[in-house]
Amino acid sequence: MTTLVIETATAACSVALIRGGQLIAQHHEVVGRGHAERLVPMIADLPDQGRATQILVDVGPGSFTGIRVGLAAAIGLGIGWGVPVSGYSSLANIAAATFARETVAGMLAVVLEGGHGEVFMQMFGPPPMMNASALESLAPDAARERLGGHHAVGDGLRWLGFGDPRTAPRGSLPHAADALLLPEALRSLAPRPVYGRAPDAKTLAELGRA
Repeated sequence: MTTLVIETATAACSVALIRGGQLIAQHHEVVGRGHAERLVPMIADLPDQGRATQILVDVGPGSFTGIRVGLAAAIGLGIGWGVPVSGYSSLANIAAATFARETVAGMLAVVLEGGHGEVFMQMFGPPPMMNASALESLAPDAARERLGGHHAVGDGLRWLGFGDPRTAPRGSLPHAADALLLPEALRSLAPRPVYGRAPDAKTLAELGRA
């Protein structure tokens, strides 16, 4: 089983090719914008141009445009190759990587930039199940209150105004190669966008006009 992982939901753009649980190749860049321009060359530069027997894609939350770029590529390749496509959460990806690399006592808070002055926040329990709280989009003050004393990671922490060094972003953006650290249930999501809040713009289909 070979898995192509596509990650474009945040400022990071990355791809990974994984076979039998082993990382074969990867590319990872923090691009901010321009995922559409970078993604296809990244995939083409993988062995066998990234050809896989399944595709795993970040469905959000994160950048509306980035999420759509990744999903469009994953679904298009899935149709072209005749292989299944499934999704995972950007927040869960960061949580899984953090639990794998750091000692975390109790719950872990993942906080990502959410736009419009808010952050996306979700709490995760330790592996193997990584039970999660509901995803929320919160103003910084509300997120800071919800965080309490929990261990926290993510690029959204810089918006919370803490002086405490423990809140410095660590594992701050999702990475395609970390997706298979997720338990099966958290990498078997439907390939549909998880925005975390209402999108700024909607397609005609989303407006019910197509």
